[in-house]
Amino acid sequence: MLIHPNFDPVVFSLGPLAVRWYGLMYLLAFASFWWLGTRRIMANLAPITREQLDDLLFGGIVGVILGGRLGYVLFYKPGYYLSHPLEILAIWQGGMSFHGGFLGVLAAMAFVAWRQRLNWWDLMDYVAPLVPIGLAAGRLGNFINGELWGRVTDVPWGMVFRGAGPLPRHPSQLYEMVLEGLALFALLWWFSSRPRPRMQVSALFLIGYGAARFICEFAREPDSFLGFLALGLSMGQWLSAPMIAAGIYLWHRASRRSRAGP
Repeated sequence: MLIHPNFDPVVFSLGPLAVRWYGLMYLLAFASFWWLGTRRIMANLAPITREQLDDLLFGGIVGVILGGRLGYVLFYKPGYYLSHPLEILAIWQGGMSFHGGFLGVLAAMAFVAWRQRLNWWDLMDYVAPLVPIGLAAGRLGNFINGELWGRVTDVPWGMVFRGAGPLPRHPSQLYEMVLEGLALFALLWWFSSRPRPRMQVSALFLIGYGAARFICEFAREPDSFLGFLALGLSMGQWLSAPMIAAGIYLWHRASRRSRAGP
C-alpha cells in the first residue's frame, strides 16, 4: 500500500499571487500544443501556416476554458449552479469537464476554420495529435492535487489519498495520464505522420480517447453527488460512449470515401 505524497498545490507565492501546479499543467498543455503544431508545420504536415497557429492556439484556450467550465455546470451540477449562478464564474474553486472542453474546442476550431477559409475536417485532423500531451498534463495535475482518485482496491500499488478515507484506492489519475494522454499521443502522432483519408485522424482520436476514458472509469471513483447512473455506468462513461460511436462512424465514412476516390 502506498500513501499519496500530499503535494502542496501551490508551487510558489509572490505576495498575493499564488502559482499552482494545476495552472502550470494548463500552461504545459498549451505550450506542448504550440510546439508540436510548429513541428508539423515545419514538416509540411499541416493545413495552416505558422501565423495561423497563433489564432488556433488562442481559440483553443478560449474553447477549453469556457467549454470545460460550462460542460461541468451542465453535465455534472446543473441544479446547483441554477441556484447559484454567480458561482459559475468561480473557476478557481475547481470544476472542469473534459467533454465540455472538447465541445468548446470543436466550436472554436469551427470559428477559426470559417475565419481562415479552411476545411474544418483538415483542421481537426491536424489538431487531434496535438491534444493528448495536454490531457496527460491535466491528469498529472489531478494527481498532484490528490483529487479524482480511484475506487477502493487491494492491488499492491493502491494508494491512500487524503480526504478519501483510510482504504487504498486506484491512482486512476495516473491510469488516465498514461492511456488518455501518453499512449493516445503515441498512437495519433504515428498514425498522422503520413497522409490519411480526411476525417480518419479525428475518428481515431474519438475512438481512442473514448475507449481509454471508458476503461479508466472502471477504476475511478464516481463523483459523490452523482454516483453510478443507468446500467451501473458513470457519467464519464456515458459521455464517452457517443465519442466512440461517432469515431467508428467517421472512420468507416472516411474509408468509404477513400476507396471511392476523388
